[in-house]
Amino acid sequence: MSEQFLAPVLQPQDDEIERSLRPRRFDDFVGQARVKEQLAIALEAARSRGEALDHVLLVGPPGLGKTSLAYILREELGVGIRTVAGPALERKGDLAAILTALEERDILFVDEIHRLSAAVEEVLYPALEDFRLDIIVGQGVAARTLTLDVPPFTLVGATTRTGLLTTPLRDRFGMTFRLDYYEPEELTAIVRRSAGILGVEIQGDAAEEIARRARGTPRVANRILRRVRDVAEVRHEGVVTPLVAGEALELLEVDECGLERTDRELLRAIVERFDGGPVGLSTLAVALGEAQDTVEDVYEPYLLQLGFIQRTARGRIVTARGRTHIGSVATPAAKAALF
Repeated sequence: MSEQFLAPVLQPQDDEIERSLRPRRFDDFVGQARVKEQLAIALEAARSRGEALDHVLLVGPPGLGKTSLAYILREELGVGIRTVAGPALERKGDLAAILTALEERDILFVDEIHRLSAAVEEVLYPALEDFRLDIIVGQGVAARTLTLDVPPFTLVGATTRTGLLTTPLRDRFGMTFRLDYYEPEELTAIVRRSAGILGVEIQGDAAEEIARRARGTPRVANRILRRVRDVAEVRHEGVVTPLVAGEALELLEVDECGLERTDRELLRAIVERFDGGPVGLSTLAVALGEAQDTVEDVYEPYLLQLGFIQRTARGRIVTARGRTHIGSVATPAAKAALF
């Protein structure tokens, strides 16, 4: 894997800066206009009634602002927030401890909510609907159910794979929003805002060039901006000009479509090792030395959006557009797989 990996996976060393670049209010949040409008109405209604906001499910690829929206909801409501990753909730007692510690109208943000265990989900259902916990004490014939009240709260769930959510859990969310990839103009505004926060002087079309190669994702745009800033400070005088941005992007191996080395390796693997496909996900993951989830959640969505690959019943193939990008010619087998 390239050391200059820019796909939307948050690295620990970037966490503090990532939080500092997060918008804190709806007015600062660029893009997702439909989602913001609906959430703003729901927020105002909940405030006027003095009630907890209805449970919210945020769906979309990594890096589009699901976590940022959860923290914006906390700021707008003026309440507390507890953040936890779905895989971290292994036992029923873990969830019970978190829920009983919440204050009224607080937000519980569960990232990767599709990875909750079945046992934890069963405890969560009555908490979401009736704000109570049913705890079983003892075993066998001596077992009894202990009911605990929990304060009215708002569950904000984030998932990249809504298809893996169980139907009972999905149905308990009062609002579900899918976040879309960002337009270049929106990403340009985000880059300029982040540059101001980081104290980076950015000139001319440099912000537009960074935005154009950011895979439609604010997190990637911010990460590229930080790496471009490094090049500007080390090799130049600290000012990000279009020439400096171009030099940094070439150094980072981010091409004009926003693809990086691993994306291009995925396309070439299908074309050169498997005659253009079709090839199964597990086989492709082994060929790349990546986990299947990483290939499916990190690389494929953007390649599918660009029309560079296609999923078929028999596996993944590279389209004519994808072949053109890497300078390859379609084989008869790959063409046949499309039909």
